[in-house]
Amino acid sequence: MLHAPTPLGRGTTERELPQARGDLSAAVLDALRTSPALARFPGAHEVEQADPLGDDLQLALYACYELHYLGFTGVDPAWEWDPELLRLRAAMEENFQCALRAGTTGHPDLDDALDALLVEPVRGAGVSRYLHDEGSLWQLREYAAQRSLYHLKEADPHAWVIPRLRGRAKAAFVAVEFDEFGGGRPERVHARLFADLMADLGLDTAYGRYVDAASAQMLATVNLMSLLGLHRAHRGALVGHFAAVEVTSSPASRRLAAAMRRTGAGSAAERFYDEHVIADAVHEQVVRRDVIGGLLEDEPSLAPEVAFGIAATEFVEDRFAEQLLGAWRQGATSLRTQV
Repeated sequence: MLHAPTPLGRGTTERELPQARGDLSAAVLDALRTSPALARFPGAHEVEQADPLGDDLQLALYACYELHYLGFTGVDPAWEWDPELLRLRAAMEENFQCALRAGTTGHPDLDDALDALLVEPVRGAGVSRYLHDEGSLWQLREYAAQRSLYHLKEADPHAWVIPRLRGRAKAAFVAVEFDEFGGGRPERVHARLFADLMADLGLDTAYGRYVDAASAQMLATVNLMSLLGLHRAHRGALVGHFAAVEVTSSPASRRLAAAMRRTGAGSAAERFYDEHVIADAVHEQVVRRDVIGGLLEDEPSLAPEVAFGIAATEFVEDRFAEQLLGAWRQGATSLRTQV
């Protein structure tokens, strides 16, 4: 049974540490419950042996990354820049990046990658099509619970690239982000609109509430944004991620808005996707012409990294879609825990 909604504006601000999913995540979470001076971390061998896309490493990375967002209640803020934790995180990131590179081998060059984003397959089989055509209300709730790890901090990881851009690319990027953050109106911030959607679906709107229920595939989708955002070296790939999200969002959002209407999810649930149909259709041209165009005008050598960012985004999103649809087509839940 799904959790009752937390009233917006009066919800809990407690952000508890998640439950461990293996030795690696247990070591990180146990450390965060103590002080940096007392922590003990796994060695390089343990990290190398971990599945780079599996629950254990992805949850450990997620916990490390969250220290740069809202953090966790009761966790010492000094952990954010603790050298030993950063060394462990770097080893996990290397493992994750190797899996991303391997999963995107042979991706097209940038122009082909951008052109491909604009092509909607006639007989698509993605999550938004499934939910549009035959999805049930309980499946929309599961989808929203998992995606809340992404959408309740929507646009935040992308903001890290702003000081790493210049001129036309920076101005255009900030213009798009301004829309993502509500154009100066707090009730229009996209993360807030998603919280309203969750309330319509009977979900708890607290930030990070569904991390224990989310799959490894969803964690990898969220972690990719943080990985690219936190490293200046990945600025090109983060712009590629941004482009992939903005260019493909409008058609999928149109289908999801229709699914919300068909199932009677509620007006706020419809509004979130209706907003993205309009906003992202405009953003598409700005991102391609001015953000990517401006970046490559200044740094043409980053074109392969922008293409990698697009390919990596498709890679993690495709894996998440396979996880969801694989469960649903068997009549099973996509969630790890009951919510």
